[in-house]
Amino acid sequence: MMMDILNLKGKNIVVMGVANERSLAWGVAKSLFSVGANVIFTYRKERSLAKMEKALEAGNYEARMVVQCDVNDDTSMHEAFTKIGEEVGVIHGVVHSVAFAHAEDLRNDFVETTRSGYAFAQDTSSYSLIAAAKEARPYMKEGGSIVTMSYLGAERVLDGYNVMGVAKAALEASVRYLANDLGKDDIRVNAISAGAVRTLSAKGVPSFNTILSQIEEKAPLKRNVTQEEVAEMTIAMLSKLSSGVTGETIYVDAGYHIMG
Repeated sequence: MMMDILNLKGKNIVVMGVANERSLAWGVAKSLFSVGANVIFTYRKERSLAKMEKALEAGNYEARMVVQCDVNDDTSMHEAFTKIGEEVGVIHGVVHSVAFAHAEDLRNDFVETTRSGYAFAQDTSSYSLIAAAKEARPYMKEGGSIVTMSYLGAERVLDGYNVMGVAKAALEASVRYLANDLGKDDIRVNAISAGAVRTLSAKGVPSFNTILSQIEEKAPLKRNVTQEEVAEMTIAMLSKLSSGVTGETIYVDAGYHIMG
C-alpha cells in the first residue's frame, strides 16, 4: 500500500553524493530500492565508486546506472546527465547530497577563510545544485522532484562549520529560486535540513561529538536522528505525498532547530 502512495516504483531517481555506507545519500538510495525505484548513481572519484560498489554488493542491490560526474566541471555534469537521459529517457527525481570545503577552512576561524576556499565551498556545495537542476531539467519531462541536503549551520553559527555554513545558506536560497524557476515545469525543489548524523563529512567538523550530545540534551525528542529517518523524509519529498510542497527547507533534526 505504502509503495502505491509513494508512486516511486519504476521511477528513475538520480542519487548524487554517496561517499560510503554512512552517507545520507546511501540511506536514501536504500529506501529508494525498497520502494522499487530505479536508482542511478553519480560518483566523483574512483575511491567513492569502489565503496559504493561494495555497499551495493553487500546489500544485494542493483543500480540502474552508475555514472562518473565531477560537480566542479560543467562538461562532466553535462556528459553525465546526457548519458543518463539517453539511457533512461525520463528522470523523475534528483537527490543532491554533495558538499565539500577544504579542511583548513573548517579548522581556522571563519575570518581566516581564503578567497579560493570560499569559492570552492560555494561551487561544490551550492552551485552544483543549480548545475544539476539545469542538466536534469530537459529529461524531467513528466515533472518531478529535486531534493538537496542542508544543515542548521545555514542559519545559525555552529562552531567549526564556518565556510560550509555560508555555502549551505546559499544552497537554501538557491532552492527557493530554483523552485520558482522550475515550478512551471511541475518540478519541485526542496531541501532537507538533517540533524547530526555520523557521516564522513561530519567527521570533518571538529566539534561534532559535542554537537551530538548537545542535541540529545536540548532537542524536544531528546535524541539524535538516524540515517533512516532522514532517508524516509527524503523519500516523502521525492514522492507524490509532497506534491504541493516546493521551495521549502524541511527539518529532520528531532526538533532541535526550534529551541532557543
